[in-house]
Amino acid sequence: MTVQKATNIKWHHGKITKDDRFKLMKQKGVTIWLTGLSGSGKSTIAVELEHALLENKHLAYILDGDNIRHGLNKNLGFSPEDRTENIRRIGEVAKLFTDANMITITAFISPYRQDRDNVRKLLKDGEFVEIYVKCPLEVCEQRDTKGLYKKARAGEVKEFTGISAPYEEPLNPELMIDTSKMTVEESTRTVLNYLEGKGYVKF
Repeated sequence: MTVQKATNIKWHHGKITKDDRFKLMKQKGVTIWLTGLSGSGKSTIAVELEHALLENKHLAYILDGDNIRHGLNKNLGFSPEDRTENIRRIGEVAKLFTDANMITITAFISPYRQDRDNVRKLLKDGEFVEIYVKCPLEVCEQRDTKGLYKKARAGEVKEFTGISAPYEEPLNPELMIDTSKMTVEESTRTVLNYLEGKGYVKF
């Protein structure tokens, strides 16, 4: 983990508690962590999930892998070290959003189990929901929504997850969604049902 460099700092507490936010917002803050190969459907599910939650008057926000690399993490590449730092930063942002009682939806390949486990440790029990968006590599390649698999096979994209870089599947995710068998609507409904069943939201 990153070494603490700042000194002479102290956590400043506010007057508002999580219970105050819960009463106001009628929802429980949670980080929904979508992980899977490129092209598995993480971002697509995230978009539909956010829309469905807001349609039902629940506050949600997406932290998407590509979008974050345009700003907060634009100084990071795709080496193992940079991937770990990428997820560490997102974990800290997700922790803040969750503390603010937002339903935080992340869509990151996040290929390493240890990195995902480190994010889980940042959050309190029940505030991290790991969802494995499973899809066979050959199906992701057929979709090749960004044309990256073709470039990776040609050697034009280095350290590409699933081709020239590893992906470590979740061992015990809260949910597993196989997008080679389920539609976007079915996948989204599965997540919504889970959130309602666990008491994060009410529809």
